[in-house]
Amino acid sequence: MPHPLGTPPSKIIAVHLNYPSRARERGRAPAHPSYFLKPPSSLSGTGEAIVRPDGCELLGFEGEIALVIGSRTQRVAPADGWSHVRWVTAANDAGVYDLRYADRGSNLRSKGADGFTPLGPRLLDAAELDPAALRLRTWVNGELVQDDTTDTLLFPFGQLVADLSRLVTLEPGDVILTGTPAGASVVSPGDVVEVELTGGELSTGRLRNPVAAGPSLEPFGAMPRVDPAERDAAYGTAVPLLDPALKEGLTSVAVATLSAQLRARGMPHMSVDGVRPLRPASANLVGVAHTLRYLPLREDLFRRYGTGMNAQKRAIEELRPGHVLVMDARRDTSAGTLGDILALRAAKRGAAGVVTDGAVRDSATVADLDLPVYAAGAHPSVLGRRHVPWDTGVPIACGGALVQPGDLIVGDADGVVVLPPELAAELIADCQEQERQERFIAEQVAAGESVDGLYPLGPAWRNAYENWCKGDSQ
Repeated sequence: MPHPLGTPPSKIIAVHLNYPSRARERGRAPAHPSYFLKPPSSLSGTGEAIVRPDGCELLGFEGEIALVIGSRTQRVAPADGWSHVRWVTAANDAGVYDLRYADRGSNLRSKGADGFTPLGPRLLDAAELDPAALRLRTWVNGELVQDDTTDTLLFPFGQLVADLSRLVTLEPGDVILTGTPAGASVVSPGDVVEVELTGGELSTGRLRNPVAAGPSLEPFGAMPRVDPAERDAAYGTAVPLLDPALKEGLTSVAVATLSAQLRARGMPHMSVDGVRPLRPASANLVGVAHTLRYLPLREDLFRRYGTGMNAQKRAIEELRPGHVLVMDARRDTSAGTLGDILALRAAKRGAAGVVTDGAVRDSATVADLDLPVYAAGAHPSVLGRRHVPWDTGVPIACGGALVQPGDLIVGDADGVVVLPPELAAELIADCQEQERQERFIAEQVAAGESVDGLYPLGPAWRNAYENWCKGDSQ
């Protein structure tokens, strides 16, 4: 197959983080761009397979916009950077996270394998494009998973060219991969990844690359290795998963007890007010918060933010097993924030539950899913009646509580509370002690005792309680 650029470039330079949506996934926003190199031998074209070596688990795809330099570039100003770009096209910055540890910081083996930089299928003339008005989309097996625009980049394209040119001479044909938006994740042999760049009426067409299984690596070099941190990075979320021991402990105590212990610590505003479980019989909820924020409807902005792979759909696709999708709908229950299809998708993604201070559509169907859902109401209307899905992975307000990505969310038939993760272990211990005391107190009240001095447990009952505890533990 002909080389996608005709003549191989002298170098391929890739940007680590550039889209705000991806920065939120990673949990960091750099002050300056940072880069790594990919060898020209990694280039391929549309239709060519991306080969995952046998033994590797985490082959990541990243839809990107590739800039092709048109003239020798040294020490240019940001305002002039774009004028040195000749062509623009779609790219897939593929890589295996299983080998990142081996070349920490350089990504040589993880990102530089043959065929790991597909480009194409068509080159667009940069002079005919507005660099701040491009749209990038990625599909996996026909499903849209990335959809973002270049108007809010952390580092505009002209700045990238200028920054690199301060120290590195860019030669004609050199390629700059400009970063990936939210939604980049993991693919497996048999999957097909497609990337398309559009600018106005111009389109690259879809860069289409199947994923294939390859042979094992020879054992005389670094071999594939995966740990939880790399797995989280590969799947594209900075929200951590919940330790199984903490989950078991939080499941064992009541939300009312957690609320009391939080209040005793000077935190009386940790409940998500106004939400109720759609199905009280299966209301138990424990997980890690992943957040979605809606803003009030504005028709001109909804056309931009509310269609395609919008923030609502991205939030669903970003869910990992054990995550709770927490939605800030400004307590407006006059339009839906979740319907049956997306709730089903959340369940299939392994979500621990959903909490919204807005309304749910298709509430009866959603209630029947194997997914705890808490909402402030039900409404037949779609979200576009009141809401613009704005962003994910940011601090939000839900039911009057401030929720950060990574907070712990616990719910039962009484409602939902938000827990700072660093307090979880001590909260569990104190809640278990409080509930043990309350069981003792309930027994005494059932036997006819007065609550005076008994509830809460007073000094006069302390010895009796301690003796009761000894008997209860036998």
